[in-house]
Amino acid sequence: MAQMFYIHPDNPQKRLLEQVVNILNNQGVIAFPTDSGYSLGCTLDNKYGVDRICKIRELNKNHNFTLMCRDLSELSSYAYVDNSRFRLLKNNTPGQYVFILEANKEVPRRLMNEKRKTIGLRIPDNKIDQSLLALLTKPLMTTSLILPNDDFAQSDPEEIDQVIGHQIDAIIHGGYLGQQPTSIIDLTHDYPEIIRRGSGDVTPFI
Repeated sequence: MAQMFYIHPDNPQKRLLEQVVNILNNQGVIAFPTDSGYSLGCTLDNKYGVDRICKIRELNKNHNFTLMCRDLSELSSYAYVDNSRFRLLKNNTPGQYVFILEANKEVPRRLMNEKRKTIGLRIPDNKIDQSLLALLTKPLMTTSLILPNDDFAQSDPEEIDQVIGHQIDAIIHGGYLGQQPTSIIDLTHDYPEIIRRGSGDVTPFI
């Protein structure tokens, strides 16, 4: 069963997050809160972890996984970003967005959209996420914790434990969250394309 970590959403306890980082660095899979419901995550080099996540969510090879990064310096290490796109990203991060960008060679092929060679990238506006990423010192491979036949990400960590606790290694209990999804913005074309209107204000991309 998954180990439950009760992390304060405004003042995350470093000693507990260090234990979560140790689990991640030992090929673990975690469920954790974001600014738009709970997500599943593992490290980029954890191929077995990605397979476990795909099994939980019943994902196919065309799914756009998301790299959750601390800041723009990390984000640009995994995607091709020109000056105009960089300005858009700088003005709207951190925030409740996932940006679809053209992946570069640093991204493992198994994490890309196979047809388009794209990757979702995100800089969260969530103190637990930011503290976790700072201790991990590398991006997390993530996807929203939307179970098969559900429309929204899970919002209750106790329920997550009951349903999939036997399939993951740790759950960060960061409170009970709303189910408003992120806004998804595709930046692979000449102009931004709004794929999904969610919690992030899409006005800057119209």
